[in-house]
Amino acid sequence: MILRSFLFVPADSEKKLAKAQTSPADALILDLEDAVAAPNRPAARKLAHAYVSERKSRAALWIRINPVGSADYSADLEAIVSAKPDGVIVPKPDGPEALRLLDNDLTALESLHSLEPGAIKTLPVATETPLAVMSLMDYRSPPPRLAALSWGAEDLSAALGAATNRDEQGEFFFTYRMVRSLVLIAAKAAGVAAIETLHADFRDTKGLERVARAAQREGFSGMLAIHPDQVEVINAAFTPSQTDIEHANRVVEAFASGAGVASLDGKMLDQPHLVQARHVLALAAALCK
Repeated sequence: MILRSFLFVPADSEKKLAKAQTSPADALILDLEDAVAAPNRPAARKLAHAYVSERKSRAALWIRINPVGSADYSADLEAIVSAKPDGVIVPKPDGPEALRLLDNDLTALESLHSLEPGAIKTLPVATETPLAVMSLMDYRSPPPRLAALSWGAEDLSAALGAATNRDEQGEFFFTYRMVRSLVLIAAKAAGVAAIETLHADFRDTKGLERVARAAQREGFSGMLAIHPDQVEVINAAFTPSQTDIEHANRVVEAFASGAGVASLDGKMLDQPHLVQARHVLALAAALCK
């Protein structure tokens, strides 16, 4: 399944959950963590369970649980695993060891409910603590169930004692740009997708488009969305255009003779160009299914 856009939906809001059923997002993230006040979490768990069980949305259904080992963590898992969500978003892990602990707990609950073992995937927000950033290289040996890595700057900046994580032009400071790049590299080292963090200013459509297209060019596969209006912009950015597809076909044709190098429009091409062209065509084909 191609996942370009992940839309956060507070799991305690029946109105927002209902609206999300018609969203063009590839995945919905029913949020049991930061978007839900602690007293509302028992009700949110029930709503999330019902929503996933009923499967009225075409989107993949993921749930952001509370951090592994926190007071709400076990209650989250016990409430939602039997509904068979597609995956779990894992906030604030200090490293892949937290994902291994989560795998053990998911496996036990899948067995309890006679579910296919390993079917529920995991996607950590892998940079929300300083220790997490230092542990990114450990994803070289990926934990079970890992589907992708994403990153976040808000919790990290708070942990670092920063007044802000952006400069006067609204761009991330070097520390956070570095962390973003490390997540992209860690994801590829683990053999999974990299998912760009959210663009917090949901009214800034032009800024969102710029960020999303830059992420796509750099190798990210999708992006988090905090507002429904962001989804179509994100989907467009991570969908190959007709121009992209035509160019990719021409690159593949240029290598039809089986040579290791080729030329196209006066430019030399080698194997990395062919690999990228095939990736574009495979993505375009998958999105047409």
